Amino acid sequence: SLFLSPMAALAPHEAPPFVYRCTECGGTYTPGDDRVRYLCPSCRQDTPSGCPSSPLHGVLEVALDYEWIRRRLAGLPPTAAVDCNLFCPVPAVYHPPLAVGGTPLVCANRLAHELGFEAESVWVKNEGLNPSGSLKDRASFLVVAEANRLHEDRVIVASTGNAAAATATLCAAAGKQAVIFVPENAPQAKLCQSLVHGANVVRVRGTYDDAVRMSFAEVERSGSGLCRNTAYHPFTIDGKKTVAFEIWEQCGRVTPDVVVVPMGDGVILAGVFRGFSDLVGAGLASRMPRLLGVQAERSDAIHRLVTTGTYQDANDPSTVADSISVSAPSNALMAARAIHETHGKTILVSDHEILEAQGLLARTAGIFTEPAGAAAVAGLCKSARTGDEWLPRSHARIVILATGMGLKDVGAALQHVKLPDPVDVV
Repeated sequence: SLFLSPMAALAPHEAPPFVYRCTECGGTYTPGDDRVRYLCPSCRQDTPSGCPSSPLHGVLEVALDYEWIRRRLAGLPPTAAVDCNLFCPVPAVYHPPLAVGGTPLVCANRLAHELGFEAESVWVKNEGLNPSGSLKDRASFLVVAEANRLHEDRVIVASTGNAAAATATLCAAAGKQAVIFVPENAPQAKLCQSLVHGANVVRVRGTYDDAVRMSFAEVERSGSGLCRNTAYHPFTIDGKKTVAFEIWEQCGRVTPDVVVVPMGDGVILAGVFRGFSDLVGAGLASRMPRLLGVQAERSDAIHRLVTTGTYQDANDPSTVADSISVSAPSNALMAARAIHETHGKTILVSDHEILEAQGLLARTAGIFTEPAGAAAVAGLCKSARTGDEWLPRSHARIVILATGMGLKDVGAALQHVKLPDPVDVV
């Protein structure tokens, strides 16, 4: 099961009724509409080269028929298992044969004590235990499932490394070709994952944003394949919403007070927002969590949009947290909306704070997360230590998304720890 414990409710070829809804104009499109595979045709904006502008305009979300879901759930006892596929736009028969999700939610009492919280207040969702070692597997699972449904043999993606490894892994499981564009400075461990799984990897002499432009050019040139670029394909958001379902289930079917999310393109945060929105819409949850979005100091475009109301690219997004390094975040507009609608906020953290938090989480909770996941920890640490009144203290439940495994970028961790000198045998 991708989302929750299964209960026979949908046939393998059945999916819930849904439409694609534009997150800007609100226009809706039925699945199978020839005009729509990626962005809203009315709101999409292209650059002179023909590539979509960034941040993306006309990002689509999956809008489920909640009344239909409520009818399917009617009569079930409150503790009954909920069929994950009630919320999944791609029928189960097309799903790749590789289990994704089901990662543990870890009670981090020693970290909570360090930050002045009560016991059982701080929890960590350890996404590093997904098949390729990151939360990005959730999005790749659903996009590859859609490629199966459409009989597409190739999946094309631009990535700083994690989405590349996730796409390569799921494509290998499904017998498809992954075509991946990455910046030349992507961590070797992530490149190795993609290559070992048989992906066609193109290293771009440039930034992640340059890799995105080249991937769009390949989609346009080839005229075939499914593009998995984050937020460009609506299922990249919908796949990531599954982490919200699991958090709700693991919290005893109660919405946590705060979910702390690292932000690069803003798609993970949008996925969390979408997941809890689905739970509320289906009548399973009574409220939304507040979202704390964390960005690196130099990769701050979404933070500035939220705090000033004006969008501007990050001039120099370089950061030790490569997974959230982006000049023009593709899903900035939807992420900012999610922050505002949940009465959330954003915060910036330095590379030093990220590496400090990486070590703190490892020492207090036994979880070695990559720098992007550590950015979420750093954001909570900074908010707690500065006495931010926005942060609940009494009887609170705060969930941190540790989005990837630390072994994906050992070089970053080695900036903050020193290998001991060898000793002579005695």
